[in-house]
Amino acid sequence: MSLERARNIKLLLFDVDGVLTDGTIWLFPAPAGAQLTTQEQAKKKDEAHGGFGIVSHSVVEAKGFNAHDGAGISLARLGGLKTGLITKRISETVALRARDLRLEHVHQGVHDKLSVFDRILEQETLRREQAAYVGDDIIDLPVMRHCGLAVAVANAREQVKAEAHYVTEHRGGEGALRDAIEYILRAQGTWQRVMNEYIQERSPAKQDTQ
Repeated sequence: MSLERARNIKLLLFDVDGVLTDGTIWLFPAPAGAQLTTQEQAKKKDEAHGGFGIVSHSVVEAKGFNAHDGAGISLARLGGLKTGLITKRISETVALRARDLRLEHVHQGVHDKLSVFDRILEQETLRREQAAYVGDDIIDLPVMRHCGLAVAVANAREQVKAEAHYVTEHRGGEGALRDAIEYILRAQGTWQRVMNEYIQERSPAKQDTQ
């Protein structure tokens, strides 16, 4: 049943804390003289959308990301999947990672994830059953209950796992998103082609030694 759902997926969306990361949030003193203008922007977004972010001129919020997930986003792109994140927190670290991964959709400071989910579908002219969502906590359930393929990471709350169509082998921050991507690509029969293209793009050009 879950494999049939995965075959229809064209868009993969996911949470950040507990999915792209292990859920740990690091708070470090900001370098002397640093201009944390993004924190002021975060405050405005927080007030407007009900999200949450650290607003301080003396503290920087940091997160750890897994390289396997980054490679997974590249594989998803080769497989024709669009990707994006929806998270309640607001963090410049997440914005930087999203730009690095070239995600098509980046929504921070979101309290009502289902409304944003539907807005993204409208932009992409897709149906709910054509989108997958990866979550770990109960705030993700409204989207997971209305998407085509609901994925819970291995470290998700038990209620979230119980409502998921697929539970990843790895925990959030340890390659869980990569698990979801591979699951979808395998179900769609594109995994081998995508893997070969990924390797070919990153292999040195063969030199004619004759």
